[in-house]
Amino acid sequence: MILSEKIIMLRKKMGWSQEELAEQLGVSRQSISKWELGAAIPDLDKILRLSRLFGVSTDYLLKDDAPEITYSDGNTDEPGTHFVSVEEANTYMSLVKSISNRFANAISALIISPVILILLSGYSEYKGIPDENMIAGIGVSILLIIISCGVSVLIYNGMKLSKYEYLEKEEISLEYGIQGIVEKKKADFEDKSRMFITLGVVLCIIGVVPLFIIGVVSGDDFMTTCCVAVLLIFIASAVNLFVRAGMINSSYSKLLQVGDFTVQNKNINNKTASIAGIYWPIVVAIFLGYSFTTNNWHTSWIIWPVAGVLFAVLNGIVSFVNKK
Repeated sequence: MILSEKIIMLRKKMGWSQEELAEQLGVSRQSISKWELGAAIPDLDKILRLSRLFGVSTDYLLKDDAPEITYSDGNTDEPGTHFVSVEEANTYMSLVKSISNRFANAISALIISPVILILLSGYSEYKGIPDENMIAGIGVSILLIIISCGVSVLIYNGMKLSKYEYLEKEEISLEYGIQGIVEKKKADFEDKSRMFITLGVVLCIIGVVPLFIIGVVSGDDFMTTCCVAVLLIFIASAVNLFVRAGMINSSYSKLLQVGDFTVQNKNINNKTASIAGIYWPIVVAIFLGYSFTTNNWHTSWIIWPVAGVLFAVLNGIVSFVNKK
């Protein structure tokens, strides 16, 4: 029996109409109708209120094969763990979902920030424009403006999430019923997440095609430069999808303490975080120092993927050492 059927069955068992149930939950009758038709799913706090009203567990409501049990408000907090309430978990998941788009757009903006500079530099060489310093100055100015906007968005929205950092670092204990709800949300998001990741991989592959064709067919420098810019745009679009899917999936994994957020992995992540705080500022310094010194902006972007691969290797080494 699915959730919509259970709501109908339990409502009728209590002898309530849709209007009466809606009044007790503080929602409209249309909302109850959508739940019972399967056109919508109640949010976290409504699931908990339904479980209390009907005297059943949230697991019974959300899991098709779950046996009916009486709801209990027991606090499962244990010594040395951080207790997470229903309201806190619901607020956190809603916040991550709302700002994932902003994070994704900001990171995409950082990736495409050198595109204008690359195109201007390539065009000036192609047309033989003598005042290359002016062209470079315009391109760098646009680059820095985009970077400052992107970084400000990341910092501002990151500060909103800072109060939930304990989910990544500490062992947590969920209030009764939350685990089933989070598992349901995670399962519902899986198809969308797979679609985002698949589309992102396809964009990364397609982005290389123009560069490969131009390299084989003509080898024209300006066309190659344009293809590099196109590649960055495709990569930015792919990363946008990866970030959206990753942030929402991570919010569920953090609450469930699975995947990268098991207690053991949290201990490892606490160590790698301190390394990242030193590593990435050095990478930024190398990128800017090399680019400004050589004025070779159209190739210096390669520093970022190389740095990302090296950081992944470094994380793997730290993880291996800690597990040993």
